[in-house]
Amino acid sequence: MITVLRWLLVPLFCVWNAGLPLIAGDSPQTGPGAGAPATEEPIVPMGAGVTPPRVTRQASPEHPAKGFRISGSVLISLVVSSKGEPKDPKVVRSLEKEIDQSAIDAVMKWQFAPAIKDGNPVATRVTVEIRFHDM
Repeated sequence: MITVLRWLLVPLFCVWNAGLPLIAGDSPQTGPGAGAPATEEPIVPMGAGVTPPRVTRQASPEHPAKGFRISGSVLISLVVSSKGEPKDPKVVRSLEKEIDQSAIDAVMKWQFAPAIKDGNPVATRVTVEIRFHDM
């Protein structure tokens, strides 16, 4: 049986700690309109002048029982919209297909305070790490 003892977000680029686990900015977007179709708003790269989004509500991942133990991390890149909604999740580092999907499903239930640039909420891409530890 797979058990999640602990999962958290870790810094990958720029860290913001708001009392909840850390959220980290991903690398800047490449190419024109990267991510625009999924969010229908421009994605602002993390950097100077951009306050990173912060997690305001989290959901724990469900874990499918398969009769084996698993330990490791799933890295998920996603867009946090200007409304604080998670969009366009992509697995950056995989553990196992069902575990990856469980991590995505949980992160898509999260709520964020959006990134801020020039006093306005903006969409930005972040990467979160969900750690799974067996017992």
